[in-house]
Amino acid sequence: MNVDPATWPETVAGWSRGKQVAAGVALVSTVLFLVFFGDVLVETLLMVPTVVDASAVGSALRLAVPIAFAALGGIFAEKSGVINIGLEGLLIVAAFTGVATVSLLGEGSTTSQWMVWTGFFAAIVASTLLSALFAVVCIRYEADQIIAGLAVWLVALGLAPFASQVVWGSVNSPSVPTLNNWTIPVLSDIPIVGGILFDALPTVYMMLVAVPLCWHVLYRTNFGHWVRASGENPKALDTAGVDVKRVRYASVLLSGVFSGIGGAGLALGQVGQFIGGGTTMVSGRGWIAITAYLFGNYNPVGAFGASLLFAGLNALQIRLQQIQGYEVPDPVIGMIPYLTVVVVLALVGRTRIPEASGEHYESGEE
Repeated sequence: MNVDPATWPETVAGWSRGKQVAAGVALVSTVLFLVFFGDVLVETLLMVPTVVDASAVGSALRLAVPIAFAALGGIFAEKSGVINIGLEGLLIVAAFTGVATVSLLGEGSTTSQWMVWTGFFAAIVASTLLSALFAVVCIRYEADQIIAGLAVWLVALGLAPFASQVVWGSVNSPSVPTLNNWTIPVLSDIPIVGGILFDALPTVYMMLVAVPLCWHVLYRTNFGHWVRASGENPKALDTAGVDVKRVRYASVLLSGVFSGIGGAGLALGQVGQFIGGGTTMVSGRGWIAITAYLFGNYNPVGAFGASLLFAGLNALQIRLQQIQGYEVPDPVIGMIPYLTVVVVLALVGRTRIPEASGEHYESGEE
């Protein structure tokens, strides 16, 4: 659709006061950024073609794993009517549990891949149990979902480093083995694509399967219809004979499972260590996952795209910091993915939130 610039004043005048303020803030912020960092932006854009290659794309896919899985979990929970902002806490618990399990199993012996996979599944169990506790508090006892989600995050943020101190005598764990790449013969030899898609971590394959699978479940199965109805019109779902609370319990538990995979993928697929200092090794990925599924309008494919965007920019800033002679300060380069999140948040206004999201429901209520 073509937009006539001459009609812009009338268009803006028709916006709500909040939208006008947001647009004004965004415009002023953009102008200030260009004034102070315009030369940095130009230099960075000129460097992009020299650092973006097959290796960078593969790195972006690996970095997207915890964000994408947490976003998928958040979609199921919120689509069912339960706002789970405790995704960050679930990732932290999963990361710690995975590393702790591998460390304890491998103590005094050579750690093998079966130990790493045991830690991986232990991480999923821990995250699922914590999400089950969150579900009981929110669904059965009807606690405020935002406060309960913050509590999950804060408890994990304090408990994981404390447990790390107890187990290892430090908030940071020793290094543990990580998952090996899965290499598909012949296909991995294909130029460019082979190294990206057919010689990757198992968590990358899981992510690439989980995204279309979640889309299919949400939009092509009875369970998916129940989840969406639970978040849009729980009364109608109840009238149809489907237990709304059971659907919401299942959805929140799924958010725990997916977050567990994401946390385990981060700790045992990438880092090989639990880092409990500051905001921990998770470092805001759960919050970015919320941004990702909001930007994707609660669509698994859209959420994956947003996750990959952030991960790609994160991979880009890591590459740029490794280039000798690149004169832009590292802290400025490190801002790139987070500035992108701010821009994305400014565009989230068009997201349609489920009608009954955050609302409690009792069977038979009018």
